Amino acid sequence: MKKDGHSHTEFCPHGSGDDVELMIQKALKLGFTEYSITEHAPLPPEFKQDYAGELTGLTEASMALNDLPAYFKKCQQLQTKYRAQIKINVGFELDFLPTQLDWTRDFWAEYGPQTQDNVLSIHFLQGTAAKYWCVDDTTADFKAGLLDNQAGDAQALYGQYLRALLVAVQTDLGPNTPKRLGHMTLIKKFQDYFNLPIKFNATNLTVVQRLFTQLKQRHFALDLNTAGLYKPYCNETYPYPDLVTAAHAVGIPLVYGSDAHSIAEVGHAYHQIEKFV
Repeated sequence: MKKDGHSHTEFCPHGSGDDVELMIQKALKLGFTEYSITEHAPLPPEFKQDYAGELTGLTEASMALNDLPAYFKKCQQLQTKYRAQIKINVGFELDFLPTQLDWTRDFWAEYGPQTQDNVLSIHFLQGTAAKYWCVDDTTADFKAGLLDNQAGDAQALYGQYLRALLVAVQTDLGPNTPKRLGHMTLIKKFQDYFNLPIKFNATNLTVVQRLFTQLKQRHFALDLNTAGLYKPYCNETYPYPDLVTAAHAVGIPLVYGSDAHSIAEVGHAYHQIEKFV
């Protein structure tokens, strides 16, 4: 089975605007037999009160609530149109936000039953001024909101992110919630810009093992995400190869994800990942 388990659409404000149907046609050309559309789920309106940093990190992070009907309509039409050629799953990449759990549970109770495949991710982390900052928006926000909040200690920041993932995996969000953890090392997106450590230290690797234990017990898969390879200051997969090997060793399913936001990104590095795994 050749599956892409993580992709986006023209409904994503920070994407290319490329039509999702053209992305599916590219996947077909590359020989994929399964393709999951996992657009960023709308953020809770009240989250704005919890957020600091550049406004684009919030306003361009996810699809709009009022786009949901059009999103489902288009994706379901594509499922029907291409069902003889490729299995298309419709779902979301859901942000775990500890301050917005009630809203998230309500959202998922309403829309979760309409989905077939989903990803649980963290793009926002608590930092300076006890507010939430976007992990992967700008280098300036990353430094001011997150790295400086840990007094420049990257390993401490890595550990904070890993512990947040651990909480996310263990939190009950209701039925139909995601069972795949997205880009678990996204916190390293700007590692080359700030000359941060390439690998987790022993303390953080202990947290990784706790996380993997929970993934295994809760029947989670892991997003083997190639997008980081093409980020100018990351240049590696999420997670990095040592962690992929460790996850595989304990029996956690690995699902290739291009995290494509454009036609050009569909299938990125698939052959490299296939060979490695």
